[in-house]
Amino acid sequence: MNDPETRRVIKMEDYRRHSAQKTEERGETSLMSGVLVRWLITTIAILVIPYVLSGVRVEGFWSALLGAAVLGILNALVRPLLILLTLPLTIVTLGFFILVINALLFQLAGALVPGLYVSSFWSALFASIIVSIVSWIMNSMVAGGGSDRTIVVRRWGKGSVDMHKDRSGRWE
Repeated sequence: MNDPETRRVIKMEDYRRHSAQKTEERGETSLMSGVLVRWLITTIAILVIPYVLSGVRVEGFWSALLGAAVLGILNALVRPLLILLTLPLTIVTLGFFILVINALLFQLAGALVPGLYVSSFWSALFASIIVSIVSWIMNSMVAGGGSDRTIVVRRWGKGSVDMHKDRSGRWE
């Protein structure tokens, strides 16, 4: 048990460097650039909405960019809490109440962001559906989006093994 090979410790810096190298080899985006890409995708989705719906108005790119940031923060912080609090209603409606939560969050983002105007609940509902669909389609086209997953398996004394699940569902 006291053999140095079996008690090898992986330094966090080495692991990060190794992970970054593996990410570059596969052509994937890093976590931060992935967040920025998804932020821009949501911004584009918000910019598309006024051309489809008359009840939503966006005054410019900066309003859409700020709206995407606020919507992302609301989805990260408030949405899980709302889903948890309304779980019985969500179960009874077979998940359709989540559309109402998305619409309320979109309406709240419209109230918080200057230059992003939402006229009614129904406009917010359809706008949130459009943002979801456009974001889903565009995120699935971005490297690292969709169903790409990477896990690290650590074995005692043998280092670590990176496994990557590609879009076809095969582990490499």
